[in-house]
Amino acid sequence: MGRHIDRPAPGRDADRAEPPGTSASDDGWTAELRAACGYSALLLGLLLVIDMGSGRLTGLRALLWVALAVLLFVVLVPPRVTAGEGWLASRGLLRRRRVRTDCLVGVRWSDGVSLRLVLRDLDGARVEVDPRVLIANPRLWHLLDAGARSSLGRGTLLCGATVLRQLSERIDRETAHPRSTRAGIRRRPEGVGPGRRP
Repeated sequence: MGRHIDRPAPGRDADRAEPPGTSASDDGWTAELRAACGYSALLLGLLLVIDMGSGRLTGLRALLWVALAVLLFVVLVPPRVTAGEGWLASRGLLRRRRVRTDCLVGVRWSDGVSLRLVLRDLDGARVEVDPRVLIANPRLWHLLDAGARSSLGRGTLLCGATVLRQLSERIDRETAHPRSTRAGIRRRPEGVGPGRRP
């Protein structure tokens, strides 16, 4: 009997492999991970101390408090966003999602409590990204923007050019303001300028 060896078929799975080259990741993710660990440990410690102080701590209650702390950790840990030439990925605790930014078909803002940028590619893959991650990490934004421009050039990006322009303007505003304040340049209030009275 011969052995059967499964090889990945070219196509969808092969396209998902991260190509070598320039890549970037969320620089603030490790700090947010540490904060999530800290808050969870603090909650667990407080609950255990309160229960021990009242004399009601049992094994079952301690297990309940550990489960509550783990739940808080799961809620607080943000997905880790990475990007490279032609791709963007978001890795949560349980799963990883990846889109090809050079084959985007749609970019939109999500409906919901927190604002998210939703990216969808030709293969139907979908990733949601917090725009604050892109604002805080210009390299991530640059890689996403380059891929989106490639999609526009190919004609695959049918919906989302306005959303990307809005995000680009917001990132330009957010990154230009700290630079100007470091350089000692103060922004003039709207409507005030040479020849205008405040």
